Amino acid sequence: MTDLSSIERDLLAQIDAAPDEAALESLRVSTLGKKGSVSDLLKTLGRLSPEERKVQGPLINGLRDAVAAALAARREVLEGAALDARLAAERVDVSLPVREAPEARGRIHPISQVVDELTAIFADMGFRVAEGPDIETDELNFTALNFPVGHPAREMHDTFFLPPDHHGQRKVLRTHTSPVQIRTMRSEPPPIRVIIPGRTYRHDSDQTHTPMFHQVEGLVIDRHANLANLKWVLVEFCKAFFEVEDVKMRFRPSFFPFTEPSMEVDIQCSRRGDEIRFGEGEDWLEILGCGMVHPNVLRHCGLDPDVVQGFAWGMGIDRIAMLKYGMPDLRPFFDADVRWLNHYGFRPLDMPTLAGGLTG
Repeated sequence: MTDLSSIERDLLAQIDAAPDEAALESLRVSTLGKKGSVSDLLKTLGRLSPEERKVQGPLINGLRDAVAAALAARREVLEGAALDARLAAERVDVSLPVREAPEARGRIHPISQVVDELTAIFADMGFRVAEGPDIETDELNFTALNFPVGHPAREMHDTFFLPPDHHGQRKVLRTHTSPVQIRTMRSEPPPIRVIIPGRTYRHDSDQTHTPMFHQVEGLVIDRHANLANLKWVLVEFCKAFFEVEDVKMRFRPSFFPFTEPSMEVDIQCSRRGDEIRFGEGEDWLEILGCGMVHPNVLRHCGLDPDVVQGFAWGMGIDRIAMLKYGMPDLRPFFDADVRWLNHYGFRPLDMPTLAGGLTG
């Protein structure tokens, strides 16, 4: 008969010497698997006489139990050693700052942030957002806005003209968002109350000008819109946007072809080096242009200036972003420099609201 004691000692020694869990699993299969050595011994019990089975059965089953117990004990030792090694290799320095999650590391560009702020402020006053294409016809960009053909104001805009199309019509990259005012007045009846943020294009580039920049305009058309309404809207906007309790504004006569009367608006401020603060001080800073919609513009849109009237204003989004957040140069807005965006950008989940705060 097979010397079971010798087999047991040999198998237990092999199990005790197994260097890792993979080697131990190989031993388990070679001993207790379907074709393993211990399993083969168990199969021989069926060929023995009842007397021999009474003797060999407990011995072979005892061998199987001893091997199974040794395998389990060795596995526990190897798993503990593997865990200790993993913990040593993956040790975390709890004194280091926690790494930010992707949604916390991302940043919203200041222009997108300011557009959201503008939308929140004017939505509270009952305005909605209107949009239009960047490529416009000469008629919508100039003529319908009371720029007659040959008018010198057309040259002031440093326009990007596109090649003539198959109809011979020469389109332009819009020099202001005002064509959307025309599209809105032609597509819906008064009363109208919209703001129009968007990209505009002019042939200009320096520290405070770029060939592509952003503007926002506002338009109100109804039967009773007047300059007092316009002043209230602008004052409330400036208080909310610059987050001050009070502002003083100065309206100076000016000229724009699409408004009459036309005005430029200054806001009172203090200057301390490169820092500008609103709501205090004795200096003035121009921030926007505005006026009553010119009767000719209303007529171009099929509206009767004897029945309805309105007011409009416009300002540079890039400029007011620079003023509010202390950015000295416009050009980095468009450089796609991640370091600049990490410094000046905004957390993506902090949406501006008047109740919760525009800037968190």
